[in-house]
Formats: sequence, C-alpha cells, structure tokens
Amino acid sequence: MANYRRQKDRQSNGMLKTLLLAAAASFLTVCTVFYPEEAFNASINGLAIWWNIVFPALLPFFILSQILIGLGVVHMMGIFLEPVMRPLFNVPGVGSFVLAMGLASGFPLGAVLTADMRRQKLVSKMEAERLVSFVNTSDPLFLFGAVAVGMFGLPEIGATLAAAHYLSCLSLGLIMRFYGRDPAPTAEEDGGGEGLLSRALDALIKARREDGRTLGQLMGDAVHRSINTQMLIGGFIILFSVIIGMLEVIGIAALLSSALAFLLSPLGLDPALSRPLISGLLEIDLGCQAAAGPDLFVPLDQKMIAVSAIIAWSGLSVHAQVASIVSDTDISIKPYITARLVHAILAGFYTYLLIGAAEQALHGISIPVFLSTIPSGTGTYWWARTYFIFQKLSLFLLGMFLLSMLLHYYKKIKTVYGRDSGR
Repeated sequence: MANYRRQKDRQSNGMLKTLLLAAAASFLTVCTVFYPEEAFNASINGLAIWWNIVFPALLPFFILSQILIGLGVVHMMGIFLEPVMRPLFNVPGVGSFVLAMGLASGFPLGAVLTADMRRQKLVSKMEAERLVSFVNTSDPLFLFGAVAVGMFGLPEIGATLAAAHYLSCLSLGLIMRFYGRDPAPTAEEDGGGEGLLSRALDALIKARREDGRTLGQLMGDAVHRSINTQMLIGGFIILFSVIIGMLEVIGIAALLSSALAFLLSPLGLDPALSRPLISGLLEIDLGCQAAAGPDLFVPLDQKMIAVSAIIAWSGLSVHAQVASIVSDTDISIKPYITARLVHAILAGFYTYLLIGAAEQALHGISIPVFLSTIPSGTGTYWWARTYFIFQKLSLFLLGMFLLSMLLHYYKKIKTVYGRDSGR
C-alpha cells in the first residue's frame, strides 16, 4: 500500500510539473506574439552575446579538451594528480583537469568535461556531482574585462571580484567533499604498489588503446561535438534573453523585484538592488549590467557584493545549459543548484571581507593590459585571450603536478620510515 501511494504521488508530481511547464511555454509563446518587436530585439541581443563573446571564447578549449581525453592525456593526469585532488576535494585526479579548464575558460566548460568524465566512467556518480558543483565557474577575463571595466568602468575592482569568486569556489569544493558516500577505490587509484610514473603511463596507453580512433577521426569528432555543444549554449542564451525581455515588458520582473526588496533590508542591503538580483537570477550578464549601472544609486561596495553573488549563482540560463549537458548521464542537477546558492552566499561574504582590509593589497597586483579592456570579439583580442588562458592553465597544472609529486613521495618516505622503525 505504501509503495502504491508513493507511486501515485510521483505520478501526480510529474503531471503537475508537466502542466506547469506547458503553461509557461504557452504563456511565453503568447507574449512573443503580442510583443514581437521586443522578442526580436531580445533574441538579437542574446545572439550577439553568444557569437561575439561566448562562441570564440570557448570553442578552442572545447576542441582541445576532447582531443586530450581521446589521446589519454587526461587519464594520465588523473594518476599524477590523485594525491592532491582526493584529499582536498574527494574526487579523482582527473578532476584537476576539469577544475583547471573550468577556472580558465568559464561557464559551462566545467559541466561539459564533468559529463564527459562520467560517460567514460572516470568518476562515479557521486564524484561527478561533487565535481560539477564547484568547477563550473566564471573565467578571469569576464571578471576583469566585462564586469570591472565594461560594466563598472573601474579596473581596480577586478582583483577583488576575482579573489572573492575563486576563494568561494575552492571553499565550496572543500564543503562538497563531504557530500554523499564514497565508492570503493579502484585499482587504478590505490596503485597496487606500482610507481606513480609507471601507473600514469599505463593509464595513457590503456586509454588510447581503448579509444581506438585515428588522429583524424578524433579531431573530426572533437570539432563536431564542440560545435553541437556551442549551438546548444547559444540556443539557451537566446531563449533566456527572450524570457527576460518578456518578463520586463509585461511587468512580472517589477513585481518580483518588489517582493525581494523586503528581504534585502534586514541584510543591510539597499532595496534598489532587488531589480538587478531578479535579472541575475535568470541571466548573469543582464544581472551584472543592471547592478553595475550608473543609474542605480547604491553604494559601490553593495553593488560589488550583489554582482559577486550574481556571478557565483550564474543564472538559470547557465543552470539550464548544465541540466541539458548532463541529461544523458546519471548526474543529478539538484546538488549543483544547491551548490550555486551556497557559492553565491560565500562569494558575497568574501567580497564584503575583501572590500575592507584585504582590498588595498589586492589592488596592488599587476595584471596584463588586455585584461583591463572590454571584450571586443576581434581576432587580436581573442588571440591574446587564448594565449593568456593557455599560459595560466599550464602554470596551474604544473603547480598541481609538483604538489602532487611532493605529497606522493612524502607518503612513500613516511611509509618506508615507519616500516624501518617498526623492525
């Protein structure tokens, strides 16, 4: 009887969800019919963001990551970096590649690579849900160029926003390590007494042999899959741009803003921030633009806190992209959504702290000149961007590799010393 009731409840919930989605889709369709000009302009705006900013920014890294996975390089990195990733974040060493690419390239590459790792069974379901929760982050060029320079017109605040974002990201990773139960370690992870280098080379050779594709086929598949993913991302950006435009024109956004304003005052935030936060709830770029705008008469520190929370939350548009990307895996989207909320709270809190005592120290850090420019979509800018990201990606992975080797040999020496002492 209890099982029958649970089954009926699930059916009722599924029917209710279907009806709500159908009603929402119908309502959006009616709105676009009554406001065709606003819908068209919103879709053009979303298309411009995707084509000029997102597409050229992510495509090289999508293709590169697919090739590295097919060649077995990521599998080899997983063995090398296991001593760092497992104690810190409770994920396999292959998570280091996902983390590095996510930090360097921004949304939604971290989710794309996590889904790829799960399809190849390089991570368990629980590990994938931990990983995607903190590796799907904003890239430094968005924080410095688009937000600090393009929206605020204040290059000096970029370091504060970036530090808060990445500190909260790593803090979230440490929190998520306690999520779920761990699977038993595989033979590849526990090592079985083999040396780290030999295990890494074995993993590389084994992965390449199991993949079996020629280099030409591998590159072709990488380009084809990357273009398909980019089209998916572009479609979501355009769709949510239209949704936000319709909510604005029919007044629903204003009603939601009024409701949120009552919650901001107890937190010590200006109620005027409610409108940008509602926009940021749906789409990250529009929310940041609204919060940083000169027509919003709110203290700068509160604007920065709001923007930092919006970037960490990343918007329902990005969440929908992630949900679609992982839809053919067993990865649950619920832990990811919860983690985004925690990330937003942590990012806002870290921003509040860094605006005070640590802000002056952060502003003294020198950054590349092109970081202090608005993303232009030109060939020169994107070449500089790609070079910068590859450079930082290499330095990050090299640092992780050296740390991993130190930890590995420290444990090995400690084990040998302990055996000798016991004799």
